[in-house]
Amino acid sequence: MSALYNKDILRLAASIPHHQRLAQPQATVERRSPTCGSRVIADVRMEGGSLAELGLDVKACALGQASAALMAAQAVGMTVSELEKARDRLAAYLAGEGDDLEFWPGLAILAPARAYPARHASIRLSFEAVAEAARMAAA
Repeated sequence: MSALYNKDILRLAASIPHHQRLAQPQATVERRSPTCGSRVIADVRMEGGSLAELGLDVKACALGQASAALMAAQAVGMTVSELEKARDRLAAYLAGEGDDLEFWPGLAILAPARAYPARHASIRLSFEAVAEAARMAAA
């Protein structure tokens, strides 16, 4: 377990970009892990087909927080399709259906969690919430 909760993970967990709700989001999605109770609320505003603003409320374990930090650091400016592909690739990686983490900067730090399926839902939360909120806002 110490590989899961090392100082780099804890540093990321404490530095989530866009870690406040938006005043007037176009869409809001909440995702919760039934396994551990972690929760992410994502507020988004889309502009010209890309994510223009992101607001997060993250109440999750250190892995969920670290994943949210990595997601939030890159998501602004991405299209719905790009966000959905990242969500799907992360889920596939965690399920053992591929070994590539190059699709999202920094995700390699979470690689040790692949061996702990009970942690996967928390890691996926922010990617799922942001992709769904972006899809809703773009519709």
